[in-house]
Amino acid sequence: MNNKATQLLSKLNEQLNFTDLEIDDPILRSENAINIIITSIEKLKAIFEKEKVRSQEQEIDFFKNIKPKFTSKLIYYNAIYKIETKKPHGGERIIKKYLNNELEKLKRYFDNNLDFYKYYRTGSNYLDHKYFTRGKFDIKLTLDSFYFEADRTFSTSHDFKVAKIMAHDLIQVYLEDKLLIMENKEPKEKSQVNPKVKQNWTSSKVALIELLYALHTEGVFNNGTSDLKDIAEYFESIFNVNLGQYHRAFLEIRIRKSDQTKFLNSLKEKLIKRMENTEDLL
Repeated sequence: MNNKATQLLSKLNEQLNFTDLEIDDPILRSENAINIIITSIEKLKAIFEKEKVRSQEQEIDFFKNIKPKFTSKLIYYNAIYKIETKKPHGGERIIKKYLNNELEKLKRYFDNNLDFYKYYRTGSNYLDHKYFTRGKFDIKLTLDSFYFEADRTFSTSHDFKVAKIMAHDLIQVYLEDKLLIMENKEPKEKSQVNPKVKQNWTSSKVALIELLYALHTEGVFNNGTSDLKDIAEYFESIFNVNLGQYHRAFLEIRIRKSDQTKFLNSLKEKLIKRMENTEDLL
């Protein structure tokens, strides 16, 4: 089941990345993404139901680590849809207040579920048999009302909470990026060099984001004092590319099951081959 679910998740991520790049309007983008995700979750449910015999450990792994990666995306895009459709008309001050109120809602949910946040974030597992197996809900463990409306054959008491934690990370990045864009009114620094041929980035944006984070982590710009945001804006300027929500893209890279540094690994492999080829020294 894990292999099939992994393949399904990989395909879902590809579809969502394409949607994010192709549709600029956040409302239309969210609508399109929600339809894609619902279809993917239905396929995941079919995979789960087809495997009749499974151990408790497998069931816990599914509801703790697999299903939330799908449902968190549904929660995220649904939240973005609501945020954008309810956004008030008005000046910068009104919009900032609205976005900060949305951030405050995330904080309130965090405060109200602090015990489970700590349990999940610290990698604890001593209550997994209650949290992530079906039919084992305990009313004393602070349940979301959603659980009582959900399909009990495909839900546990806390898989939805895990999905909300994952989604809230992405929503927070989305809102903070919006606020940063509003606050950063200074024009982007223009290069004084006018090369004969403009170099446009034609590989994937995810690849450039992977490179961006690697270079920032290594501290190769201005003796390691440059902010990630400044480097990202510089890349956007010189390579004529819009990196969009690069924080969110990095979160997606980070939760890859394997080959987290896919682009960097490819660079290394191809460079070594070039070095070994004596006819390609320049």
